[in-house]
Amino acid sequence: MAQHQFQTEVSKLLHLIIHSLYSNREIFLRELVSNASDALDKLKYLNVADEAYKSVKFDPRIDISFNKEAKTLTISDNGIGMNEADLIDSLGTIARSGTRAFLEKLADDAKKDSNLIGQFGVGFYSAFMAADKIEVISRKAAEDAAWKWSSDGRENFEIESAARDNQGTTVILHLTEEGTEYANRWTIEDIIKRYSNHVAFPIYLTYDEKEWDDKGNEKGSKIKTDRINSGTALWRRAKTELKDEDYNEFYKQLGHDSDPPLHYIHTKAEGSLEYTTLFYIPKKAPFDLYNVDYKPGVKLYVKRVFITDDDKELMPVWLRFVRGVIDSEDLPLNVSREILQQNKILLNIKNASVKKLLSEFKQMADNAVSGSDEAKEKWETFVSQFNRPLKEGLYQDFANRDAIQELVRFKSTAVDSWTSFADYVSRMKSDQKNIYYITGGGASAGCDEKTLRASPLLEAYRAKEIEVLIMDDEIDDLVIPTLHSYRKETPGTDGKTETQTWELKAVNRAGADEELGEKKDKDAEKEAKPVIEKIKKALGDQVKDVKLSRRLHDSPSCIVADENDPSIQMAQMLKAMGQASMPDIKPILEVNGDHPIVTALKDIDDEERIADTAAVLLDQALLVEGVKLKDPADFVKRLNRLLSR
Repeated sequence: MAQHQFQTEVSKLLHLIIHSLYSNREIFLRELVSNASDALDKLKYLNVADEAYKSVKFDPRIDISFNKEAKTLTISDNGIGMNEADLIDSLGTIARSGTRAFLEKLADDAKKDSNLIGQFGVGFYSAFMAADKIEVISRKAAEDAAWKWSSDGRENFEIESAARDNQGTTVILHLTEEGTEYANRWTIEDIIKRYSNHVAFPIYLTYDEKEWDDKGNEKGSKIKTDRINSGTALWRRAKTELKDEDYNEFYKQLGHDSDPPLHYIHTKAEGSLEYTTLFYIPKKAPFDLYNVDYKPGVKLYVKRVFITDDDKELMPVWLRFVRGVIDSEDLPLNVSREILQQNKILLNIKNASVKKLLSEFKQMADNAVSGSDEAKEKWETFVSQFNRPLKEGLYQDFANRDAIQELVRFKSTAVDSWTSFADYVSRMKSDQKNIYYITGGGASAGCDEKTLRASPLLEAYRAKEIEVLIMDDEIDDLVIPTLHSYRKETPGTDGKTETQTWELKAVNRAGADEELGEKKDKDAEKEAKPVIEKIKKALGDQVKDVKLSRRLHDSPSCIVADENDPSIQMAQMLKAMGQASMPDIKPILEVNGDHPIVTALKDIDDEERIADTAAVLLDQALLVEGVKLKDPADFVKRLNRLLSR
């Protein structure tokens, strides 16, 4: 018997689970049944596609039994099974980068939520909510040896050789006192019907049925086995046969989520291609949404035969939050992952599915405008959870960019709620030709929504009542400059459709002030030139240039980026991401020629005072934009010297 130590994070995870962080303990049975179903799916595919497994006898089923006296609950399948290495890898470690984030969520009392179990891919460990010891006996298909894994869920687990007549896995739970409620026929049936009724394989429950005589006295009992799930592929059934409850329950089993989905889309295509899709939009973004090694949420079937649930080619990366099923009638059953990546049939299904999803998202947005409070809340939830992946689509999916542009939402200086490009255009003044926005690299770059709204760069736009979009997401600095413009088709005067285009202008870029309509005051520039030269000389190569500003009303200074340079916040973010070779970006300093701090420099010849004032003007402009100062101590010294005067 070999004894193994749990991976540190697993040990901590088990400790948290055992101490009842979850109020809905019954979902452990859903997770174990789901694992069994996955094992059957994998063997079903290999039984058809792999010569090494074609000789394996396969009559798929899941069996559940219990023993009240012994306080045990057993879930067994005859799927792919596991060998010794699989048991160690699958049940001794969590090879997922999101584990630490999961533990942080668990430790937060405000986030006690049973659906976290399924979301973080640790379903097996949830069984320790009801058991103080678990044994797993498994034999891998096409192998002779069987193995037994056992643990009390504390520090160690043991693996030893075992016996099993055929391939598959048996999980034996030694129930705690609280867990004995699950050693009950009616409880098990209820849980299976609620969570796993749509599992494509038969689930059987074995139990003792009591027998009674004519007088109502118990005369004995007999062992009985009943099938307790419907086992039909829900996505293949007609939509007219299904209710919201059916879709919701299937989603909970498919997506390992205790909450119903935000939205679902059920489509059956017939013609040159025959396929069925059932897609779900979760209410909450998956925990690994922004992980490089995120787990895809869409399963591929061919004629109801499971092919894969781990192929990122089934959906574009920006739609990785979508959960669901694609079932094709045209793909070969022995299709491999390498073939999938090149397969034209799958590519056509994928493209059609993306367009269908975009159409549904657009309908959700339209319903929010003209529909009920529920429709508005639904759209608000969608935007709050998935606005950022949609922005990724603007950058990644050129073919669907126009459709995605209609869906992305932004904050604004004109309204308190989310707004779209179309909404912005509808509020524009008749003589306004461009869409204005401000970015700052996001909270990680020290520039959140509050900071952007307080930026001196907006002063002139506010004075002229010109709306500016507030783009406070890290991805905005990368995505929005690549758009260049927003296009919208509008009805023309002759009945034909016309396409109007508005350029996107960043207010924190040099040259954006030219769009404000301010005429250059040559006398003011001439008068301010000596002061500008003093500041430029004092700052030297700290800045790219110093200019008289036409966009400042109240503030003494601001910084802008050259049109050909990334913003300072963007440059900082790229460096933080490991691009050490990124050169320092020098800002352009703009000063307000009418501000007392600036005008005071006109008659000052003290070079130290000029240097201190120039440095403070630059540093405070950087601070207002959320940029971290290189030398805060120097800033404080200069400020103190100026204050002492």
